[in-house]
Amino acid sequence: MHHQKDKAIPFAEFVTLIALLISLAALSIDAMLPALGIIGNDLNVADPNDNQLVIVTFFVGMAVGQFLYGPLSDSFGRKSVILFGLVIFAAGTLLSVTADSFQQMLLGRVLQGFGLAGPRVVSVALVRDLYAGRAMARVMSFVMTVFILVPMMAPALGQLVLYYADWRMIFIGLLSAAIVLSVWLMIRMPETLAEVNRRSFAAGILWRGFKEVVSHRVAMGFTLVTGLVFGAFIGYLNLSQPVLQDQYALGTQFPLYFGCLAGAIGLASLMNARLVGRYGMWRLIILSLISITLLSLIYLPVVIFYTGHPPLQTLVIYLFLVFFAVGLLFGNLNSMAMEPLGHLAGIGAGLVSALSTLLSIVFSLIIGQLYNQTIYPLVGGFLVLISIALLICYCLHRYADVGH
Repeated sequence: MHHQKDKAIPFAEFVTLIALLISLAALSIDAMLPALGIIGNDLNVADPNDNQLVIVTFFVGMAVGQFLYGPLSDSFGRKSVILFGLVIFAAGTLLSVTADSFQQMLLGRVLQGFGLAGPRVVSVALVRDLYAGRAMARVMSFVMTVFILVPMMAPALGQLVLYYADWRMIFIGLLSAAIVLSVWLMIRMPETLAEVNRRSFAAGILWRGFKEVVSHRVAMGFTLVTGLVFGAFIGYLNLSQPVLQDQYALGTQFPLYFGCLAGAIGLASLMNARLVGRYGMWRLIILSLISITLLSLIYLPVVIFYTGHPPLQTLVIYLFLVFFAVGLLFGNLNSMAMEPLGHLAGIGAGLVSALSTLLSIVFSLIIGQLYNQTIYPLVGGFLVLISIALLICYCLHRYADVGH
């Protein structure tokens, strides 16, 4: 394996493969959105708000998996661990495809999430093996761009499948994607973690790495901020189908609106590579958090005036602007949290992702369960969570030498 370093895969192919591996998670989440109501009906779900659990359980599996895959990839190399994750994902997909109860569906979703945590986390560590600092941020921006096209198109793909077949076909499509990516990875991607840099998978070493990450004030601060931002965003994902498809009666036009809004994140990610070079990550993070807070403060009176059901145009404009800021946050927050953890890339990436995802699940569940056919929980969620994130950044800046 060690002589493979010299026959590195071309940059464009590298970015595409990494992007698709990381994107499979987004596809598995967003392609489901148009089908949530139908799955709920088919599997006899009593409370419509529980349909969101098809999304939430996926994130739960993902969060749990993220603790494990980082350290595993530090021991056994990046490539085999990503493949291992894809196999578990396939097993979970088979469980969901054959589900005849909501419980079995949710179990399959947890397994799917647990499996995809592998590609999601380890791909970032793999990029970190080859790049650092702003170069890494640049690669991640390109990756995020592909990663963004997927959520834009995923609900439309899901809707298209529903037009011709039933929701189980969506899972069969996901299974096919996983098989293609596994083969591509096996044939084309060299191992990036040299034997010299591997750590034994021993509890003591894990615990030491864990302690170092958790006691690192900057890394933990950004993990918390990521959890808050991501919590507000998953809250939107939970509510996107009931709000847009049902409350605003968009029906089959739902993917179109969802795609346009996801486009705002895509646009921001595209511009991020250029903006990071000019302004640095720290400034962009602060500016984005302030923007979301102000937008929410301005929009809240409108929501109140229309008793929680403002005109669709205003909601779309509000969300588009918010998501543009969110797009700037995603790539930069992750890079900032990882920056001090280069020597612990695997454990670092795993812990930062796992902790921030677990936090975000709690926040998003609250937002989702508060849904009452108005958009109060949606706008309120962004306002409250992002304000707290801003406060944490203010403290981080005072205590730590970040952004210099």
